[in-house]
Amino acid sequence: MKDFAAIDFETANQQRTSVCSVGIVIVRDGEIADSYYSLIKPEPEYYSYWNTRVHGLTLEDTMNADVFPKVWAEIAPKIEGLPLVAHNAPFDEGCLKAVFQTYQMEYPGYEFHCTCRASRRKLGTLLPNHQLQTVAAYCGYNLTQHHNALADAEACAWIARELL
Repeated sequence: MKDFAAIDFETANQQRTSVCSVGIVIVRDGEIADSYYSLIKPEPEYYSYWNTRVHGLTLEDTMNADVFPKVWAEIAPKIEGLPLVAHNAPFDEGCLKAVFQTYQMEYPGYEFHCTCRASRRKLGTLLPNHQLQTVAAYCGYNLTQHHNALADAEACAWIARELL
């Protein structure tokens, strides 16, 4: 796959609608061509202790952030016509569909690919696990800011270039 957009969401709580940050890395002709990161005001607007512990984001970080429809209006033209890739596609696609539904936006039916599934299929028992940081390291990417949406999207893009 030479042209795609790697995407990663972080959520504020257990609700898939509570996206609080998004990272996008656009790959064209096999090279990283653009990237995008934004904080998002989550819906519902509260943070669980466990989610904050994972990504470090709090209500203070996103209280003045834009809501999802405004953020997505900036993203949509950048990814138009591109398949989306995520390391755990069921999670990220689920978040995207849920937040589109919450804001009564028409979901455009994005094509999703999963680098975690690809890793399991192609690398099997070569790796001790198929977590993002493990697969990224195998593919030559040093993921130092795991659970930062942009860093995770960039790691996913590296993996996708190797495995998809």
